[in-house]
Amino acid sequence: MSTYLSQVWQLLRNYVRDISLQEMPKTRLVETKVGLSLGKSIKELNKSVKFAQGNLQEDSWSQRLQESLEKWTISKSSLTSKIGDRISGPLPSELCLRVCDRQMHEEIYDLLGNRALKSEIVNQIIELVVSSQKIDPEVLFWRLEDFYRRWCQGEFIDATPDDNLPQKTKLKLATQNIAIGLRQLDIYTGLNVLILLLELHRYAQEQDELKEKITFYPSAQPDTDNFFTSQLLRIINYSDALEIGNFSSIVGQFLKGGNFRSAYLGDANLTGADFSGADLSLAYLGDANLTGVNFIGANLSGANFGDANLSGANLSGANLSGADLSSTNLSGANLSRANLSRADLNRADLSSTNLNRADLSNTNLSRADLSSTNFSRADLSNAILFGANLSEANLSNVSLNHADLCRADLSGADLSHAILNGTNLSDTILFSTNLSDAILMAADLSYAKLNGAKLNNARLNGAMFLGADLSGVDLSRVSLNEADLSGVILSEADLSGADLTDAILFGTDFSYANLNSANLSGSNLSGAILNGANLSHSNLSYAILSGADLSDANMEKMTWGKKQQWEGVRGLETAVNIPVALKEELGLN
Repeated sequence: MSTYLSQVWQLLRNYVRDISLQEMPKTRLVETKVGLSLGKSIKELNKSVKFAQGNLQEDSWSQRLQESLEKWTISKSSLTSKIGDRISGPLPSELCLRVCDRQMHEEIYDLLGNRALKSEIVNQIIELVVSSQKIDPEVLFWRLEDFYRRWCQGEFIDATPDDNLPQKTKLKLATQNIAIGLRQLDIYTGLNVLILLLELHRYAQEQDELKEKITFYPSAQPDTDNFFTSQLLRIINYSDALEIGNFSSIVGQFLKGGNFRSAYLGDANLTGADFSGADLSLAYLGDANLTGVNFIGANLSGANFGDANLSGANLSGANLSGADLSSTNLSGANLSRANLSRADLNRADLSSTNLNRADLSNTNLSRADLSSTNFSRADLSNAILFGANLSEANLSNVSLNHADLCRADLSGADLSHAILNGTNLSDTILFSTNLSDAILMAADLSYAKLNGAKLNNARLNGAMFLGADLSGVDLSRVSLNEADLSGVILSEADLSGADLTDAILFGTDFSYANLNSANLSGSNLSGAILNGANLSHSNLSYAILSGADLSDANMEKMTWGKKQQWEGVRGLETAVNIPVALKEELGLN
């Protein structure tokens, strides 16, 4: 049997070395006129790629690789037929295929086992694959994929000494004075094949003729019998056994556009990797180190990032809808235009994060750190921000309709021109917050801390301020008609030109407030404190004033109704600049 196998092996070598162009398939799966996105366009077909000598070190390496790529794409049925014709007696097809695979696997280790492929070399290899008449991309893909699956299972490094390809390659390299560890050689080989598969997949997905034929899943295709969710994670950990970050430094730049749906990558170290345009939907990346990772345009919907480190990551335009980002570190990350609707960001660190124009509708941001974050023109409608830290955040022009900001810290934040209709701002810290020109119709500001806040030109129609402290606040030209300000402290506040028509001002403290030109018509000022207030040019027609205190108030050129009820109004005897007609009506002359 050994003699027979030796004969087959020799004939196979001779056949592959001598095969002519006429014996190769005449049809191409892909027309090479298609522009290549991975490198410069090819002007002439059938020309060997000229590899950079400084990177390859050996002049013969490129030629050997080209010849091997051509041999690896010869169909197995063709090999079986050709070899069977050259030996006496019938040749078992299974035996021939094993011999064929054996030679390819040996050559893969010889060619790819002693160095990590660089991007310029990978680009040249892909250019060679798609430009050469002798290389069938589809056949090359499924044969490399077969090697990859076997390598992932440890078939080669776990083989007996007689069949152990990594050991044989190590001995060959030793004769060339190249010292390399057995694990390092095996890791280089597997990762280089993984790189080629990722790049073949990325190229094929841009070609209508190939996108359905060449699809690569590093952890196998989801919802199939072969799917092994943690296969890629095991490869990462195996690679990093040599040096932390080894996988990312070698493969990280080639992960873009890849298929990682439902993959398990918990605790993985993927620092600086490029997943732009990749599919990581429903993947598990909990506790993973994703610092500085490129996720631009990636599909991360439903993915689990719980407790992961995403600081400095670029998630611009990424789809994170329904993703679990609870307790993640997203400080300094770029989430501009990202879709975060229905995502869970509970207790996440988003400090100094860019969320410009991001979709955060219905997102859970409870107790998240959002200090100094840029939310400009983002959508936070119906978001849950209970207890969140939004101090110094940029929320200008943001939609916060019906959001829950109860007990949130918005001190020093910019909410100018923001839309907060029906928003819950109860017990919220709004010290020195800029709410100028904001729309807060029917918003709940009960017990909010508004000291130093800017609310000029804001629309607060129907808003509720139960127990709020607005002393000294700038409310000039604010619209507060039908608002409930019962018991609110507005002492020394600036309400000049404010619209308070039909507002509920029962027991409100306006002492020494500026109400110049304010419209208080139809409002309920029962028991209100207006001592020392500036009511000049204000309109109190049809206002209810029973029990109000107007001590020392300035009533110059004030407007009142002819049927105004003044019974029970206190302090009129000390009020100043009371209009003459009103004095006569009240009998104060």
